[in-house]
Amino acid sequence: MMRVALTGYSRGILSAIAVICATVAMMFSGNLLAQGDLTRKPQKLPELLMGSEESDYSLSEKKYELETGKAYRLEIVASGLKPYALRAPEFFASIYLRKIEAGGMEIKAVSLNELEFEDQGSAEIFFVPVKPGTFEFYITGLRHKGMEGVFVVK
Repeated sequence: MMRVALTGYSRGILSAIAVICATVAMMFSGNLLAQGDLTRKPQKLPELLMGSEESDYSLSEKKYELETGKAYRLEIVASGLKPYALRAPEFFASIYLRKIEAGGMEIKAVSLNELEFEDQGSAEIFFVPVKPGTFEFYITGLRHKGMEGVFVVK
């Protein structure tokens, strides 16, 4: 059996390493950093209706004001008057997407590119904005008809 004698200096270094390891372990445990689940109890936003009796090219909302770190749910409804494909590439890249609910299904995905509706229908997205900025949304091929708006995230 071999014994190693530690000097006061060696004991001090080992103690410092132990304190650093314990601190790092607590930091990454999540208990010290998070105070609840940010994705729960989402705030319902006004629905985004694409097309109406007045015009095939109408959008019910042109601007959504959001805050980073808050959970939201947005229902997107297609009137069925034409095919509609909602795009918001920069916005979708700047959110934490929790889930999408459509057609009696719950879809869990890491990211979203486009929501395309061939007929009448709806989809609800649950998300948390993580990056501030002003992000455009639009209906593919129908921007020139005024089917566009913005998400303003503060």
